[in-house]
Amino acid sequence: MDASPILLVLNQAGLDTAEDIAKRFSTARIHGLAGRVPTADTQFNETIEHIQMLFKAGHPIIGFCASGILIRALAPILSDKRTEPPVVAVSEDGSSIVPLLGGHRGANELARLLAKALGGHAAITTAGDTALGIALDAPPKGWKLANPADAKPVMAELLSGAPVQVLGSADWLKRDKLTIAEDAELTLLATDEPVDGTPTRLVYHPQRYVVGVGCARGCDPQELIDLVDTHLAVKGVARGAVACVATIDLKADEAAMNALAAHLDAPLRLFPAETLELEKPRLKNPSEVVYSEVRCHGVAEGAALAAVGREGRLVVEKQKTANATCAITRALEPLDGMTVGRGRGHLSVIGIGPGKDDWRTPQATRLLAAASDVVGYSLYLEIVASHITGKTHHNFPLGAEEDRVRFALEEAGKGKNVALISSGDAGIYAMGALVYELLDRDADNGGVSDAAKRVSITNAPGISALQACSAQIGAPLGHDFCAISLSDLLTPWEAIEKRLNAAAEGDFVIAFYNPVSKRRRTQLAAAKDILLKHRPPETPVVLGVNLGRPEETSRVLTLAELEVDDVDMLTTVMVGSSNSKAVKRGDGRKFVYTPRGYAKRIDAPKDQKTEETA
Repeated sequence: MDASPILLVLNQAGLDTAEDIAKRFSTARIHGLAGRVPTADTQFNETIEHIQMLFKAGHPIIGFCASGILIRALAPILSDKRTEPPVVAVSEDGSSIVPLLGGHRGANELARLLAKALGGHAAITTAGDTALGIALDAPPKGWKLANPADAKPVMAELLSGAPVQVLGSADWLKRDKLTIAEDAELTLLATDEPVDGTPTRLVYHPQRYVVGVGCARGCDPQELIDLVDTHLAVKGVARGAVACVATIDLKADEAAMNALAAHLDAPLRLFPAETLELEKPRLKNPSEVVYSEVRCHGVAEGAALAAVGREGRLVVEKQKTANATCAITRALEPLDGMTVGRGRGHLSVIGIGPGKDDWRTPQATRLLAAASDVVGYSLYLEIVASHITGKTHHNFPLGAEEDRVRFALEEAGKGKNVALISSGDAGIYAMGALVYELLDRDADNGGVSDAAKRVSITNAPGISALQACSAQIGAPLGHDFCAISLSDLLTPWEAIEKRLNAAAEGDFVIAFYNPVSKRRRTQLAAAKDILLKHRPPETPVVLGVNLGRPEETSRVLTLAELEVDDVDMLTTVMVGSSNSKAVKRGDGRKFVYTPRGYAKRIDAPKDQKTEETA
C-alpha cells in the first residue's frame, strides 16, 4: 500500500515537531484539531473518529500526542495485525518515539527514522526485535513463512531461553542471539521443499522459483492449477517457494492465470512479447506456431526465464496439457516477485461522496491510498488532497470526461494502479458508465487499447448528492423516488421531457441533477411547469447547495416558489411527491419527509401483515 503518512497534531505544543518531520518526509501531511492547529494541511473536529478513519484507510499514523489517545481511539477497531498500518506515538518535544501498532509492518523502522531525525529515543518494544534481532512472523522480502500461526508460541519459547535448531541456509536468522542445540525440540527450517510446519517447527521458504505459464483463451483454471501443482510436486518445490507466476501480457485478464496466482499466493507478473523473444536462445522448446500467434517463440519458458534473469536456469522444461503449458525456473537468490516484469493494471473507480471525509467510505479512502496515479477534475483532487500526497496527479477540466476516462484506462493498461475520482457515486451521472462504455466499444468506434481492456476494476460506491440532500433535511426519499438529469448536452430534451412527464404522472419524489448552467436556464422552469400539472403548488422542494462542504446550505420552499435563479450547478434540487410534507419545528427549522404508509399499517386489523412482517 502506498499510503501517505499522516502527522496527527492536537495542539500547538506538538506542531513545531510535526512541521520539522513534514519537511523531512515530503509525502507526510499534517492533520490538526480544528480551533487548536489552524495552520494544518487538513483540519478535523472529532479526534477519535478521525483517527479511526485514517487507520481504516491504511494511512501510517504518527501522533504527536499521548499514546493513550491513540490506544483508546484504535482499540475498538483492531482486528488483524498482519494488515493494519503502522501507528507511532511521538512526545510533543520529539524526545520519545513509541511504535504502538504495526511494528513488523514498518512502525519499528519508522520509529528509528524519526528518532534519528529528532534526536530522540525509539522505544522499540517488539520482543523479537529487542531480544533476538528478528521478527519470526515477518521474514525479509523473498522469504515466506509457511506456518505463521505457529510463530507466536515458538517466539515465546525462544524468549524464555529455549534452545533451537537452525537448519538450512538463511543468513537473516541471527544465530548469535539464539541458543543453538542440535537436539533442540524447536526448529527453524529454511527449505525449498514442501515441509509441514508445527507448533515447534517454523518452516521458511526462500522464494527462488518462478512458474511460467501459457494457456488457451478460456482455459479451465483447474486444468492449469493441476498442471502446475503436479510439476511442483515432481520437482519437490513448495508453493511458498514460488516468487511469482509469469506470463505474456496478453494474458493479464485470463481467468486461469489469475486463479493460479491466487492458488499459489504469488503475484502475477507480465512481460511483453518482445521481452520474451529475447529469451529465445535459452528456450528448450521454441515453437514457430507460438511465434505466429503471439510474436515470441515461447511463453511459459520465456516468461519463467525472463523473471529469474540471466543467471537463473530452467528446472522444469515446458510441460503441457490440452489447453495449458508451464515451465519452472530457479534464481540464484530469493526474489521479490513484485519487482520483476509488471503487474496487471488496476483501475479503481471511486466515488468520494459530496466532499467531507465523514461521508467517504473507508474502501474509497483505502483505494486512494493504494493508487500510484490519480485522475480527475481538479476540484475533486483538491477535496482528497490529504490522501493523495506523493502520487502522480492527472488533472482534467470539466467537459473532458471521455479524455479523462480514456487516459485512466490506458495508464492502468501500462500496469499502474490508477484511481479515477468522481464526486458523489461514480456510477450515478459520473464516470463509471463511461468506463464500461469505452471497454465495450471496439477499436474502430473509439474503444481503448487491448492492454486497457485487460485491467482489473474495482468500483467504490459513494454517497450521492440525492442521499446527502435527503439526509440533511429529513427523509424526503422515504418512498418511491427517481433521479433525472436536466442536462441536454448528451441527452435530447425530448427524451428528458418524456421522463419528466412519466415521473410527474407517477408521483415520484424527484432528485434533479445538473439543474442549470450558465447557458441552460430553461429546463428547470419547464420541469416545474410539468410537475405543477400533477402535484399541488405547496409541494415541498429542497435545495441542497455545496453538500458536504464548509459552505453547505439546505433550504426548503414550495414548488410554486421555485425559481431558476435560486439554483446553480452546485445545487441538488429535490421535489417531493404529492404526499411529501414540510414541517416546521420549534426552533423554526423545517424538516421534509415522505411518509411510507405506516399510519395505514397502524390502523390495519391486527391479523393483517405487511410485506415487511410477513
